[in-house]
Amino acid sequence: MKHTKIILDENDIPKHWYNIQADLKTPLDPPLHPQTKQPITPDDLKAIFPLELIKQEVSRQRYIPIPPAVRDIYRLWRPTPLYRARRLEATLKTPAEIYYKWEGTSPPGSHKPNSAVAQAYYNRQAGKERLVTETGAGQWGSALAFSTHLFGLQCRVYMVKCSYEQKPYRRVLMETWGAEVYPSPTTLTNAGREILKKDPQTTGSLGIAISEAVEDAATHDNTNYALGSVLNHVVLHQTVIGLEMKQQFKLLGKYPDILCGCVGGGSNFSGSCFPFIQDKINKKHPDLKVISVEPLACPTLTQGDYRYDYGDSVGLTPLLKMYTLGHDFVPPAIHAGGLRYHGDSPLLSKLTKEGYMEALAYTQQEVFEAAVLFARTEGFLVAPESAHAIRAVIDYARICKQKKEKKIIVFTNSGHGHFDLAAYDAYLNKKIPNGEYKKQINTIAV
Repeated sequence: MKHTKIILDENDIPKHWYNIQADLKTPLDPPLHPQTKQPITPDDLKAIFPLELIKQEVSRQRYIPIPPAVRDIYRLWRPTPLYRARRLEATLKTPAEIYYKWEGTSPPGSHKPNSAVAQAYYNRQAGKERLVTETGAGQWGSALAFSTHLFGLQCRVYMVKCSYEQKPYRRVLMETWGAEVYPSPTTLTNAGREILKKDPQTTGSLGIAISEAVEDAATHDNTNYALGSVLNHVVLHQTVIGLEMKQQFKLLGKYPDILCGCVGGGSNFSGSCFPFIQDKINKKHPDLKVISVEPLACPTLTQGDYRYDYGDSVGLTPLLKMYTLGHDFVPPAIHAGGLRYHGDSPLLSKLTKEGYMEALAYTQQEVFEAAVLFARTEGFLVAPESAHAIRAVIDYARICKQKKEKKIIVFTNSGHGHFDLAAYDAYLNKKIPNGEYKKQINTIAV
């Protein structure tokens, strides 16, 4: 039988998240306190995170139960479909089989509520009344606005200024779900005011927006901070993607040869690939190729340094061992706002450093060329972030054509591009720049 779409039943939604920390050969280097530079303790994190998320951050338990209330909300859009991209295959004339896990079916339109719902739930259980966060392209901010409303929490979002201006309908979506949204940097925080004093015309960055959100949370007793990527508990929640995908390939009686995904902080791709990397670590599928794809305008994995750095621009957050371009690096204002982050998930960084994952980087024009080809073959208009993975998939499919290899190539299609039409308009009218990377790395004495 020819399959175009592989669908699971609601009862097949995973009952546990998978924690790759249980299978690491050596543990992660610990986060360090921003002032003392000593390993951070759970008490240090209680000012901005609920205890259950702190436990998940450090846990080495392999499978962590998904609360029934969270799983019940997941039913609104999960399980998500796995598609076979037959029309793209035919256009490329490749012998490869191309599949994609479509996360654009959630109400906010991306993978982000997989963690936002969980974080809102745990904060509500801890008695918090308000959550604050940052957002790049607006996918995470939309997801948190959606999730906090379901649990009766207030929500404030610091949205990176260039994305705030590029994607006004993301702001409208967040406000429709009851969130306050501000272009970052703002005059509402000390961190924002200091940045604006130095550069009143700054385009903003995720690092700056994180500084503002963390400061906001730390100065309000009823408020916690919610992060959309990077930290261990966030990528843990996203493993529902990879766990479902493994079930879907099992139904097909197949297993991927190449797994691709876009990476900014690393949440969607970590969640997709970690359940498969478990098989690579345990030598069950040692030849699996796992490829992170990032913008050449912000090439953390391909050109960054693997070292300790702050997660935010001002230095309020713990120091994390990761690939970084420097915490004060402000990338060009590319349309893939969710990938404009100076660092990466410590877990994803460690697995990359140890050779379980590789990385590629592309220009903005190369990425949109791939996105348009995908829209004209498969029909879906994808987010600029997701299109990075498509670019790599197309290149690998062409290599398979040259070598006459029938490999199985899979990518995570992390969200739709319905609010990115201005970016597509700029590309179609040949007005989209590639974006230029300028290395601005600061070293930190630890």
